[in-house]
Amino acid sequence: MAKYTKEEILKIATEENVKYIRLMFTDIHGVIKNVEIPSRTLEDALDNKIMFDGSSIDGFVRIQEADMYLRPDYNTWLILSWEQTTYGKVARLVCDIYLPSGEPFVGDPRYVLKRNLKEMSKLGFKSFNIGVEPEFFLFKLDGNGEPTLEFNDNGGYFDLAPLDGAEDCRRDIVLELEKIGFNMEASHHEVAPGQHEINFMFENALDACDNLQTFKLVVKNIAIRHGLHATFMPKPIATINGSGMHTNCSLTDSKGNNVFDDPSGEIGLSKVALYWIAGIMKNARAFTAITNPTVNSYKRLVPGYEAPCYISWSDANRSSMIRIPAKRGKGTRTEIRSVDSSANPYLAMSAILASGLEGIEKKMKCSEPVYLNLYELSRKDREAMGIENLPENLKDAIKELKNSTVIKKALGEHVIEKFVMAKQKDWNEFRKSVSEWEIKKYLKLI
Repeated sequence: MAKYTKEEILKIATEENVKYIRLMFTDIHGVIKNVEIPSRTLEDALDNKIMFDGSSIDGFVRIQEADMYLRPDYNTWLILSWEQTTYGKVARLVCDIYLPSGEPFVGDPRYVLKRNLKEMSKLGFKSFNIGVEPEFFLFKLDGNGEPTLEFNDNGGYFDLAPLDGAEDCRRDIVLELEKIGFNMEASHHEVAPGQHEINFMFENALDACDNLQTFKLVVKNIAIRHGLHATFMPKPIATINGSGMHTNCSLTDSKGNNVFDDPSGEIGLSKVALYWIAGIMKNARAFTAITNPTVNSYKRLVPGYEAPCYISWSDANRSSMIRIPAKRGKGTRTEIRSVDSSANPYLAMSAILASGLEGIEKKMKCSEPVYLNLYELSRKDREAMGIENLPENLKDAIKELKNSTVIKKALGEHVIEKFVMAKQKDWNEFRKSVSEWEIKKYLKLI
């Protein structure tokens, strides 16, 4: 059932003095794009009449195929409370991308997720629910308003203190999110100085991805208001923990019951949950390019900084890639700990969903949970246990992606082609660059 009708949106816009509307969409890299329109053309937008040049968006189409239409999802109507102007309020609508022929654009990440959710429903599942835990750093700005790598606090995990205004900034972020109707579960200081985490309540994957994109806008805007720069970069500083986005997942049946829960099953998990875990593990090396899509992502996936490096699962081992939190019943879920916030959420959730569904469809046998500290084992010992490493760099991850039938089908030929092309370009640029580490290591030595 739709949350809003066209008439209701037009009425709210008038009553709330909304003067500008951001028609938002996401490119294949996860970057939020928007076309801003004045309120007088809102009705045209709601009638799917607003066009834009798709050839100007990286990964979309060629110049001879440029014309595209923005189709707003009425359910995503939201007044952006932090964007008050002297003229009136600003609202947003999340849009799907359509071609002039009336067909959905296959390279639209939101469409990719919707297509995978339809495949899920064919297997008898009603909803793919996710709860994400995005981490981010707050850094000070310099005199020119440019971000530095100087922390705004020296706090640690769960610290409660003034922390030079960091707590105030994070609290304001949560209050702003609550003001626009988001259901936030918790917020706290993370392990590293200047690092914070805000957790989302469970919701269906499409809404969660829409809200995650808006969440990033809120975090960055409120941080600026406090004279800070917020970054979701996975590993801005080499010697401390990086920022991940633990992703909690579950599936429901046609009646809304959590199909991962079974009080009589192994550690309270159903057979479906074990099949799901097996599918995730089987496809983990292939989907890592999607869930960890930057050169910098792999600086986080190293031993010693709490991020998972090895493909395993457990209900009581934080060195595992997949953890099963203690909560059962409706809260039974799998927590995938390798994901980071540089990922395009629509593509990341599509890849994860397709991976888990393969395990369910094929009733894949799940390996035994691992309770050892994997960071303390040698590679030889891990291999003897059948535990594989996650890819160690973007180049290896792309190679795994290109060889995966499951992930290529989930994302579609267009997205795979454009994504791989862009990431290979990133890798080549990185490979040709000379780092500060190399200068310090070799300049005087050689």
